[in-house]
Amino acid sequence: MKMSPQDFLDWKSKSITLLAMSGAGKTTLAKKLPRSRWFHYSGDYRIGTKYLDEPILDNVKRQAMDVPFLRKLLLNDSIYIRNNITFDNLDPVSCFLGKLGNPDLGGLPLDEFKRRQNLHRQAEIAAMNDVPAFIEKAEQIYGYTNFINDAGGSVCELDDPGVLETLAEHTLIIYIKIPPSLEKTIIARAKSDPKPLYYREAFLDEQLTLYMAERGYRDSNQIPPDDFVSWVFPHLFKSRLPRYQAIADQFGYTVSAEDTANVTSEDDFIHLIADAIAKQS
Repeated sequence: MKMSPQDFLDWKSKSITLLAMSGAGKTTLAKKLPRSRWFHYSGDYRIGTKYLDEPILDNVKRQAMDVPFLRKLLLNDSIYIRNNITFDNLDPVSCFLGKLGNPDLGGLPLDEFKRRQNLHRQAEIAAMNDVPAFIEKAEQIYGYTNFINDAGGSVCELDDPGVLETLAEHTLIIYIKIPPSLEKTIIARAKSDPKPLYYREAFLDEQLTLYMAERGYRDSNQIPPDDFVSWVFPHLFKSRLPRYQAIADQFGYTVSAEDTANVTSEDDFIHLIADAIAKQS
């Protein structure tokens, strides 16, 4: 969606998609908008509660069935397991994605890892395609005037043009660009606390081959899971930046993470976007 600054300011029911790498401040920025006027849609929350709910629970049950005490209680329906995912706690999604590597260290075999990666990709595509329906629900059912889509960091990896076209048709896409000064901080944080991530399969195959050759591994089951995640993150980070920018150039606008960090109110947010539109028109 492209528009003039005045068109944006006059837009009574604003619908915006925030796009950025994890750590750029998407969720923090969204939380600065008044809940009374902005419906907050989290792509990751939708993935976990709707599209990966059953696979996540199946994975937990599989682990529980290996414990004799829990196995007996599950089999006779004495207990049940459910997700408790919130906007601020998406750990079940991360735990399901898992990390590639040695199963004895908590890693996943390559085939299982790729299976879960593909399930996540399909779930993220579905969650983003749900955005138009939720814009309508937010206004017609709940009475929200404005809508903010806090998209997952891997939206740029989906290689599904239809998703971007849908988001661009129904929302104004805003890419939060990370300045070089913050890049090192985000990479260092990710390497010190490696978390499960989604990778395009072609990217994963390429980087895995390089990593195993560099480390001298012949089998992916030998890989220490945290070591691979730490090693690959800087490469993933660099590969995503041009993808984000290409989306913004074609469908939306770019703002700096430094500027979004200084936003303290809804008015700040609105004028930041209007200024970005004016500069990039």
